[in-house]
Amino acid sequence: MKNTILFIAFSLLLFSCKEEQTIDTPSVDFVNNKKAAGLVEADTRFGLDLFSEVVSMDDAPENIMISPVSVAVALGMTYNGAVGDTKTAFEETLRFSGYSREEINTIHQALINHILKADPKVVMEIANSIWYRQGFNVLESFIDTNTLYYNAEVAGLNFGDPASKDIINNWCALKTHDKIKDVLDAISPEAVMYLINAIYFNGTWTYQFDEKDSYSGTFTKEDNSSTDARFMKMQTDIAYLSNELFSAVDLPYGNGKFSMSVLLPKQGKTTNDIVEQLSLSNFTNWTSGFSEQEVIVTLPKFKFGYKELLNKPLIDMGLGIAFNDMADFTDINPSGNLSISRVIHQSFIDVNEKGTEAAAVTVVEIRYTSVGPEDGVFYFNADHPFVFVIREKTSNAILFIGRVSNPEYL
Repeated sequence: MKNTILFIAFSLLLFSCKEEQTIDTPSVDFVNNKKAAGLVEADTRFGLDLFSEVVSMDDAPENIMISPVSVAVALGMTYNGAVGDTKTAFEETLRFSGYSREEINTIHQALINHILKADPKVVMEIANSIWYRQGFNVLESFIDTNTLYYNAEVAGLNFGDPASKDIINNWCALKTHDKIKDVLDAISPEAVMYLINAIYFNGTWTYQFDEKDSYSGTFTKEDNSSTDARFMKMQTDIAYLSNELFSAVDLPYGNGKFSMSVLLPKQGKTTNDIVEQLSLSNFTNWTSGFSEQEVIVTLPKFKFGYKELLNKPLIDMGLGIAFNDMADFTDINPSGNLSISRVIHQSFIDVNEKGTEAAAVTVVEIRYTSVGPEDGVFYFNADHPFVFVIREKTSNAILFIGRVSNPEYL
């Protein structure tokens, strides 16, 4: 009860701060504005590369999903505190090279605003927060930048009090409609700050699957073993693509501004073959290659959660300096001796006849350091592992990307 009261009190404080700091964000043409479109492409390239790294990790689970937007925003807030070689490492890893810090922040602010307003028929929510240890000196400029551009809610907590972990976890649960819980297992004694992004998506299919057409069937996994699955089915005119590597459908939500692209490997190909080809140029060519066809779509229902520590993938991508004693975050605190200790990413997705509900949270923990169709009808039967991408179609920003190798619906 005490924790609940504390959380409500902090929520009221944060919401009041958020309302005061909300500003009108100018709209940006993400199609014709080359600078803005270029940064979104950089975000997409980062997201595709990160997904490839996550999939290639040892002991990677069968079902994986990350939110590139969530990771990029959380690291974007952290980037505002980086200096020198650490700042350069962020720019190279996140593909920010060639942009000023102000341009990055301004375009990301406009992109978030664009995504949130893209389709009134789709529930799209993005929230950011910064939690710091009480008594830890945070530069006002760092706080101001992240509240201005990312509308971050900011609060100091007694990290030595076990209730602080619950307050942070409750914030994440609130912002994801209880889909992401207990993302933070403990607060390290060395931790001084948590920078958090939460993203929530709930969209109904533009062309819904009729539950009466759903049936139980067999899903063949990549090791040729099989499992039972519940399949959804419909026949409609829809965006379709086929090449030597895969066939794909693009399933729209709401008014069509958001969609899920499902990439199904051809015979003899695997999801890893698709992931290996997930470059920005290929992804752009694929998404622009869809054409409307009459398609019989068969897609398994699936629902799963995923949680992973992203330290190794980000270090392998070039951000290693931010995790070691050489890190320079003096734009957070001028005394130095700060580094990233953990980047935790947790996600959830539920795909059923009505639509898709998805959420993700990214937590950056900062710590003190030691110094050919028949009859004109195409068939798309996702009865084996596939890759999916949920994106905002005007900006082509990837909200979620994942692999389904075992479509459990628990």
